[in-house]
This record gives sequence, C-alpha cells and structure tokens, in this order.
Amino acid sequence: MSQHSASNPSGATAAGASDTGTSGTSEKRTAGIFDIRVIIGALLGLFGLILVLTSLFSDPQAAVAKANDVDLNLWTGLSLLAAAAIFIIWARLRPIVVDESASSDSPAGH
Repeated sequence: MSQHSASNPSGATAAGASDTGTSGTSEKRTAGIFDIRVIIGALLGLFGLILVLTSLFSDPQAAVAKANDVDLNLWTGLSLLAAAAIFIIWARLRPIVVDESASSDSPAGH
C-alpha cells in the first residue's frame, strides 16, 4: 500500500483520477461577464477611451491652457484605462465561483 501511495500521492486509481478530474472541472461555474469587477472595468475602460479620444481630436490649446499646461483629458483617460485593466485582470485571475447547490433550477420543495 505504501508503494502505491508513493507513486500516486492522492491515493486514487487511474480510472478514479480521470473521473474526478473531468467532473470536478465541469461542475465549477464562474460569474463570467456578470462579475461586478468586469462590469466596472468595462465602464471605466469606456470612459477612459472616450477621454483619450477627446484629448486626441479636440483643440489641445484650449484645454491645456485651462489646466496649467497639462492635458487632463489624456491623463485621466489613461488612468481610467489602467484602472479598467486592473479590474479585468483581477476578475480573470481570481474568478468568483458560483455555488451550484444554491442556484438550482427547480424549487426546493419539488
């Protein structure tokens, strides 16, 4: 028995390991696009893109003259795009796993 556990630390047989490996991954569901971090990241990215495009296509001298020679639209837009990237990367690296038992399709009494 000790040789078997040394060769396979989990103690599962080859057939059991393949069965649990496939069923364990198929049961995990993530929030995906409905994760609040993805929604916030998308909105921040949209606003950042609008500000960067506004900075590129607007009259630069009028906006820069009001802000002590700093293009606020450009820097704010780039900051929002960076924040959006952080939110989306965070959601991709640490996804929220949805509990299947809590969200069943049938009512509890049936």
